[in-house]
Amino acid sequence: MKLVFFDDFKLGAVKGDNVVDLSAAAEHIPHVSPQDILSGLIADFDTHKSHLEEAISASDGVPLSSVRLRSPAPRPINIACMAVNYMENGTRSEPAPINAFNKSPNGVIGDGDTILIPDVKAEDAYDYIFGYLNFIDVSARGVPAFYQMKSRETFAPMGPYLVTADEIADPQSLPVKLWVNDRLCQDFNTDDMAHKIPRVIEWITSVHSLEPGDVVATGTNHFGLSAIQDGDTIDMETEGLGRLHLHVQDDLKRTWGRETRHEWESAGNEGTTPQLTGKYA
Repeated sequence: MKLVFFDDFKLGAVKGDNVVDLSAAAEHIPHVSPQDILSGLIADFDTHKSHLEEAISASDGVPLSSVRLRSPAPRPINIACMAVNYMENGTRSEPAPINAFNKSPNGVIGDGDTILIPDVKAEDAYDYIFGYLNFIDVSARGVPAFYQMKSRETFAPMGPYLVTADEIADPQSLPVKLWVNDRLCQDFNTDDMAHKIPRVIEWITSVHSLEPGDVVATGTNHFGLSAIQDGDTIDMETEGLGRLHLHVQDDLKRTWGRETRHEWESAGNEGTTPQLTGKYA
């Protein structure tokens, strides 16, 4: 079964030189977007397969040449790409360290579409910002690849709510505080941001479009950050955005040094604070 999306993202199947419309056969799959249909189909294909096969058998379809084929995976949540993962015709003596990166779903196009080389200007950036929220970029420090460090499950907490932009007079002048086990670890202001919000929006949109609901994390002041571990509680509060409260669980019960990055480096050390006990120590 060769599945496609065509024209205005109708689900179809290629049958010889034709394409059969499967929209009716898949209409019972809950969806608000074409990707939802595909995801629902994949998640329970054994249930849906017979409905699709019946639809394919019952129709000759229309010529492929008469439709516009779209990407068969219109908007996947994740696009994980392995990096340097071939031996380059024997020119590499050994495999490169395993690594990967994420591609934005905005990069997806289909057969016959055009790859664009983007160039945009920063104009009225704040007009495109719906609101603001607390966001914690949890990182597995010491792991050599950003993909492994940043993209782990549960590593992007945000909340407790989304505050519309009209309630924030100046997002570039907001006090930010973070506590670990009720100990104040970070205390800075968004005016310390190196690249201000308009520049951030300009730069990101020069790489890919931002869709309604996309989140842009503007970074952090690393002074005061240290390792978190099993049993910790974390609170983050940005003025006007509420207080985000989180728990930390590590079933391996590992422990790390509690020195901050600044303390560790000031003592003449390199890298990150060491793991003290548990698996991988």
